[in-house]
Amino acid sequence: MIVLKGAEVSARIKEQVQRMLEGWDGPAPKLAIVRVGENPDDMSYERGAKKKLESFGLRVDSYTYPADISDADFKEAFRAVNEDRDVSGILLLRPLPKQIREKDIEKMIDPGKDLDGISPANIAKVFAGDASGFAPCTAEAVVEVLKQNDIGITGKRTVIVGRSMVVGKPLSMLMLKENATVTICHTRTKDLEETCRGAEILVAAAGRAKMLNGEYVGKEAVVVDVGINVDENGKLCGDVDFEAIQDTAAMATPVPGGVGAVTTAVLAKHLVRAALERRR
Repeated sequence: MIVLKGAEVSARIKEQVQRMLEGWDGPAPKLAIVRVGENPDDMSYERGAKKKLESFGLRVDSYTYPADISDADFKEAFRAVNEDRDVSGILLLRPLPKQIREKDIEKMIDPGKDLDGISPANIAKVFAGDASGFAPCTAEAVVEVLKQNDIGITGKRTVIVGRSMVVGKPLSMLMLKENATVTICHTRTKDLEETCRGAEILVAAAGRAKMLNGEYVGKEAVVVDVGINVDENGKLCGDVDFEAIQDTAAMATPVPGGVGAVTTAVLAKHLVRAALERRR
């Protein structure tokens, strides 16, 4: 089985970003990472994104607020970030605390700065096949992994396990745009094993540790694991039992070191694209 490492794809995207910035003058595009509270997963992602974007030569500022901030106060603070001319793009770490009306924030965010595709305008564009919008970074990262490894998508039987608005649903639209034949499954799908075994491209995004084992993977399938979980030994793992599929799958992404590394590279590319479009 060939291991599809995210670092190699990330390096190619970095080259794309550098080409996009040729002729750019003035301060580099700036990302605003907005975080409420001290969730360890959010803080870990924030550190990783900051390190990756700065390695691409981009600027990153963090805007952090206490977990008990009121809805009104957060909206006022978010509006200031949203309207800041020095900010080219925004990454809002979610979910937000319950007292904040998250749907209101999704409507507030400037679609031109909405790098992770949470605004109604960008979601509509993704579902309409309009490439001018920003798709969620993780969903787009899956497509990048396939394309950068010269894995054909057109006509391929593609099964996506997971139906969230972060990965499953938008990814299904991106794959359809690439002319894949897409089936969306979830944890309540009947005959899930059989459906997954029929996939030429299998994407695991259900959020359950090692949920998919060798019984779910067909011979010579390409497996992309989006899940990030902690196993019984306290180690990071994906939604796929990586060891169990090695004799079956043709290719697979590892966890860690797979899609996650590509997601932050896609975020960087979105930031530069947003900055260029705003300047134009």
